[in-house]
Amino acid sequence: MSKISLSSHLDLECLFQLHHKSVNLELSDTSRNKILTNRKYLDAVLADTDRLIYGINTGFGALHNHVISKTDLNQLQENLVLSHACGMGEEVPVEIVRWMLLLKIQSLSLGYSGVQLETVQRLVDSYNFGCIPVVFKQGSLGASGDLAPLAHLSLPLLGRGKVRYNGVVCEASDVLIELNLKPITLGAKEGLALLNGTQFMSAYGVQVLLKSYRLSYLADLIAAISMEAFLAHKQPFDEALHLVRAHKGQIKTASRIREFLEDSPSMSLPRQTVQDPYSFRCVPQVHGATKDALEYISKIIVTEVNSVTDNPTVFESLDQIVSGGNFHGQPLALALDHLKIAMAELGSISERRTFQLLSGVRDLPLFLVNNPGLNSGLMIPQYTAASIVSANKQLASPASVDSVTSSNGQEDHVSMGANAAVQAYDLVNNVETILAIELFSASQALFFRNDKCSPFVQNFVDTFRKHVGFVSKDELLHDHMKNALHFLQTIDIDPSLLLE
Repeated sequence: MSKISLSSHLDLECLFQLHHKSVNLELSDTSRNKILTNRKYLDAVLADTDRLIYGINTGFGALHNHVISKTDLNQLQENLVLSHACGMGEEVPVEIVRWMLLLKIQSLSLGYSGVQLETVQRLVDSYNFGCIPVVFKQGSLGASGDLAPLAHLSLPLLGRGKVRYNGVVCEASDVLIELNLKPITLGAKEGLALLNGTQFMSAYGVQVLLKSYRLSYLADLIAAISMEAFLAHKQPFDEALHLVRAHKGQIKTASRIREFLEDSPSMSLPRQTVQDPYSFRCVPQVHGATKDALEYISKIIVTEVNSVTDNPTVFESLDQIVSGGNFHGQPLALALDHLKIAMAELGSISERRTFQLLSGVRDLPLFLVNNPGLNSGLMIPQYTAASIVSANKQLASPASVDSVTSSNGQEDHVSMGANAAVQAYDLVNNVETILAIELFSASQALFFRNDKCSPFVQNFVDTFRKHVGFVSKDELLHDHMKNALHFLQTIDIDPSLLLE
């Protein structure tokens, strides 16, 4: 298994590699030295001064004016983790918690959080051993860090809480014994460093961003397949048309569609209509706008995963410990809301193409089935797509416009970015299902065209049909739809194609 050293900037390509490859993490010598130096400085400050430093020798939130004695500083940090582990609801998916672990390690490894090297190394060991904490979806306001989720992420350090290990949920204490490890004794400031931060939001953000790039590519390809099936015009994809508007995503989408349809026999056939519906004609403009949105969102998320987001921040080189608000999730909340809207549109226009394919026009049979009337054909998969599109409209409502005062008024504006993150995850998965239904419909339609497609499209459709074949009469369609979805989820796509 390959190793990756968390000592430098994690760019989008690196995040794709981490997503697709099994790797072990390690701390670079640079990170180790930064962590050790930073901690040594913090210990020296605490030994030589009686000044109040938020969260280190004071209480938290509305309790910030309560002074904590030096003899209780370690207990303060353990109490913080235990009292803040208040997550509820469903468990966070394992792949998201793995991202949370990695991103927390990355943030702490930058050497501004005042933590012990032992603590960061234990997080690295947890990742490498596949010892994944059980975390819950509900509980973060996305402002003073993702407090509740990160508390659950941190519990196993203390030998508390539960973990998934070898595919089974276990008591963290039992797994530590099996791995011959002892619980960590948190030093001053460490609990706060672990709980403050945006790693819950960021983890969801990374996961949905990478999937969104994948679905953006697939949406272009499936739209091209639908164009073949619908005998759509190719003129709206001419390069000259898009250069005079010059949005990057629009140009890229049109170029990609032209590549997919290269040497297509159907594109040279005479057309019976002058124009296509918008869901075909405006694919570059709609899909392209989503691409442009993803480019902006990726900048926000990549910046965040390479940032220090706990509080206070320890600057040994400046001889300062600065209390501020880097844990506030507003940048992520706005970006994730933007992602929700942009990706919802890919689903919305996809469902409209499915609707057009089923409408009994352009010499295609009504509902894409022989003997319609006796057979309902693909009538109801479109209903399913429409219901999911409607659900996505509700999920796409911005979470970031809401705020609820907490901590007795001390934390009086919160981002709700955690809600945006969970909604984005559900919404993007929904888009994948909508696209699977369009692919199922377009493949079915092409049977009635005798498969006069471009070589690229034909190869893709032939591969798909090994999983989902022709529906000649009414049968149980749920299984076909599940197979179509599984095909999209598992088909291998070179990440370099997604980032072009």
